[in-house]
Amino acid sequence: MSEPRAAFGRIHSFQSLGTLDGPGVRFVAFLQGCPLRCICCHNPDTWEPSGGDLYTADEVARRALRYREYFGETGGITLSGGEPLLQAGFAAQVFRICQQEGLHTCLDTSGCLWNADVERLLEVTDHVLLDVKYTNDADYRAYVGCPIEPVLSFLAQLDARGIPTTLRQVILPSLNDRKESILALKALAGQYACVQGIELLPFRKICRVKYEQLGLCFRAAEIETPSSALMRRLEGYLADPAEEG
Repeated sequence: MSEPRAAFGRIHSFQSLGTLDGPGVRFVAFLQGCPLRCICCHNPDTWEPSGGDLYTADEVARRALRYREYFGETGGITLSGGEPLLQAGFAAQVFRICQQEGLHTCLDTSGCLWNADVERLLEVTDHVLLDVKYTNDADYRAYVGCPIEPVLSFLAQLDARGIPTTLRQVILPSLNDRKESILALKALAGQYACVQGIELLPFRKICRVKYEQLGLCFRAAEIETPSSALMRRLEGYLADPAEEG
């Protein structure tokens, strides 16, 4: 199925050789625009859909191809954000070109949207990093700005298509650092054959200066960065077979 042509997409920034944005070494394009307002967002400068710079899909793909020699067998291109699903038609064009050139494609998303363009995008997506921010609807509504249901529906779509998926969650002390929360995330992952792993990421406040520069309230300003000991303990809950179920 061919996707409608989007003449341009809006890009916030690029990272040439990322190692935390999917399998292997990745070229990462951060797309502009996000409908969510997560309490822990590191990139509030990506929220406004009209920001960023205009690029064609071919321009983005050609930038990625410059680094092909560094990708090895597992690396490739990752589209992140912002929220790339807001520009799903454009993202699908980028991925289609990259796949034609033999590049592995990875989508870093919150999974908060679904439409025909998103469906087309998944046709050319090799791997998904799905940010499951919390495991209950109340926290999603309070700290993300949307219900959890669209995210779970998106995960079900990934499973139906057999797209390899990694679940990610940023850990914020006092919000989702409890044993029960981690076991709920583990249980959720166990329901879907497409989920290949879970990554827990420590919340960091290095983004605070961005909020100050933009004149925005940083709602997570009083939340502490989780300690290494806490992160190890939470990761232990994921690894311990005794905690199954």
